Amino acid sequence: MGALSTNFESLYGHKPQVISEAPGRVNLIGEHIDYSDGFVLPFAIADRTHAALAKRSDGLVRIASNQRKNELFTIDAADVKPGSAGEWEKYVLGVIWALKIDSGLDILIDGTVPTGAGLSSSAALECSVAVALNLLFELNISLADLARATQRAENEYVGMPCGIMDQSVSLMAQAGAALLLDCRDLSTQSIPFNVVNHGLELLIIDTQAHHALIDGGYAERRASCESAVAKLGVRSMRELTLDALDAAQDKLTPVEFMRARHAVTEIARVHNAVVALKASDFAELGLLLNGSHNSLRDDYTVSCPELDLAVHTSLAAGALGARMVGGGFGGSAIALIQASDLKKTRTAITDAFISKGFKKPRFFTSLPSQGASAQLLS
Repeated sequence: MGALSTNFESLYGHKPQVISEAPGRVNLIGEHIDYSDGFVLPFAIADRTHAALAKRSDGLVRIASNQRKNELFTIDAADVKPGSAGEWEKYVLGVIWALKIDSGLDILIDGTVPTGAGLSSSAALECSVAVALNLLFELNISLADLARATQRAENEYVGMPCGIMDQSVSLMAQAGAALLLDCRDLSTQSIPFNVVNHGLELLIIDTQAHHALIDGGYAERRASCESAVAKLGVRSMRELTLDALDAAQDKLTPVEFMRARHAVTEIARVHNAVVALKASDFAELGLLLNGSHNSLRDDYTVSCPELDLAVHTSLAAGALGARMVGGGFGGSAIALIQASDLKKTRTAITDAFISKGFKKPRFFTSLPSQGASAQLLS
């Protein structure tokens, strides 16, 4: 934090008023169901995005990042609205717009959440800015409403029709636990997730097949789910059982049926995963992870060769379970492994990627971490 303040002062010529941070996330299970009123089970990772902010009196909003030195984006606060200029800066501007901030601002961003890896670097960025603005302008907005605001920023300002999971866990996560999140009302329950005491490790595998969800693949799948819900006359996928869906199959197109089948079975897997975690039944959890990946690969068709290879190789090396995480089309996978197998598993995956001519993967491990925070500076 101290280095960020120093860099801020060097860049802008004055000190920041508030410093904040928000984590990326790994979703243990519950993929592509947050926009179907589903339940998800993510946890915050140790990697975080930091923000330093200060008010300006002239109405200018200036944004910079330590990762993009010598690049300073400037816009008038009155021009901060959907369709404005900016690239990655739109994630920052969207939060300013969603929170209805009309003041000038100086903002400096820093962080370690890998971009494009399916670890929700965008939500970490949005939430770090959101908690900073909430404190700086004394907005007194609840964490649930901050989650809704940052989701709106990404949906309406950036143009990415994401659900609310990523922002919610970045804001609300508790250290040492996964967050069971009801995506309908944003109620939460902390579920202890302590693999270390059982000699296990959750390996995060960044395939480096970096995805870009804004290209339409994500939106198409969400639209299929919404179309299926409308045809079946239910509020959301969580009202459906698999038997009811099977009975109504002739009302849906083949694609809609596949997408709906993933949502219905994935919601059930989340509830079963909570039961398994509470019982420390990691063998059952591994089977549920496998089922999730198979459904995402076959019914939701959001996997890719790199993700499938990471999962297959992890299982061949002895993993209890493995699956792709995030929006798909690239990004990361997770594997629940014996801690003693960490080196063996990493080596096997790396060798498999090299043999296929894929880019060399990156690996992370992370314990469940705390959600976003902000502090005023004297």
